[in-house]
Amino acid sequence: MYERTRFWEEGASFLLPPQGSTTAHEIDAVFWFITIASTILTILVTIAMVYFIVKYRRKSHADRPVLVHESKWLEVSWIVIPTLLVLVVFFWGFRAYVSTSIPPDDAYEISVKGQKWLWTFEYPNGFVSSGEVVVPVGQPIRFTMTSQDVLHSFFVPEFRIKNDVIPNRYSTVWFEAPREGIYQVVCTEYCGKDHSHMGAHIRVVSRSEFNDYLRNPPGANLPPAEIGAQVWETSGCRACHSIDGSTSTGPSWQGDWGAARPGSTQGTVNDEYIHQSILEPGAYITPGFQNVMPSFQGVLTDAQVNGVAAYIRVLNGAATAADTTMAEEAPETGAVPGAGPADPSQPAGLETGN
Repeated sequence: MYERTRFWEEGASFLLPPQGSTTAHEIDAVFWFITIASTILTILVTIAMVYFIVKYRRKSHADRPVLVHESKWLEVSWIVIPTLLVLVVFFWGFRAYVSTSIPPDDAYEISVKGQKWLWTFEYPNGFVSSGEVVVPVGQPIRFTMTSQDVLHSFFVPEFRIKNDVIPNRYSTVWFEAPREGIYQVVCTEYCGKDHSHMGAHIRVVSRSEFNDYLRNPPGANLPPAEIGAQVWETSGCRACHSIDGSTSTGPSWQGDWGAARPGSTQGTVNDEYIHQSILEPGAYITPGFQNVMPSFQGVLTDAQVNGVAAYIRVLNGAATAADTTMAEEAPETGAVPGAGPADPSQPAGLETGN
């Protein structure tokens, strides 16, 4: 569904991906200190072990052990040196932890919600995206995160940020990307069958491009069917619902439009059924499938839900002219159809001079 992080590229090291944030070097410094110190100690202990095995091996059955007196300096050294190393790691690591845990006062806040199996991002003006979040380069970004269902974990390898996302609680991470690019988000907490597909992208763009993105969000002026296709591609739908008639975790979107409602003795598969299946997925359970789909209430806008219905009609040859007609141009407020008005107390984007 998403490209996984490619570690072997410019700026990457033997064990770590490229540094994509302003605080990544602090995490890497602690990592390399622990790795190098542990490697040196392992080599020294191994050499000493082999030396003592050879030197003090039993040469004959007549050999008898000799009383050995301890060395005060040796005992002090193997107590003091490891203690100093642990203290260095503790204070160095604590300093890196503090700097990567407390966001700057001017951080731009975005709300993040995890659910099986996608990430959604809500901007201060009310615009919601899924599968991808766009942020400006050189601006501290704070993610306030929670989970709609089970325990997830938000991890961006290049930024060196990782935090658990827990239902009914809020956690935060922050970063500042000094370069434009696309960075991979993965879930590192097993959260169900399609855990490995729970990915997203962080797209770092220029300040002006970010402002344009919020004023004219993707999908705002697309035909409904194309909006629905975007939802299927980016909101986790494709992980469970095929569009070619094949079965997966959930039923295919092809072949059912106008047929009798699965799991019901009355009604057909129509707009009302699609809306209810998205917002209240437990209302009708297709025979042969389990009730595992989460609700997308508050995740998808009305325009996106309507787009899904239009896309399903297109897949089943029942599209109307409205399904493939360009929507009216949305006002430049950073809002999208169905998302409600933008918050007047928040800017649509970030000013160029900020």
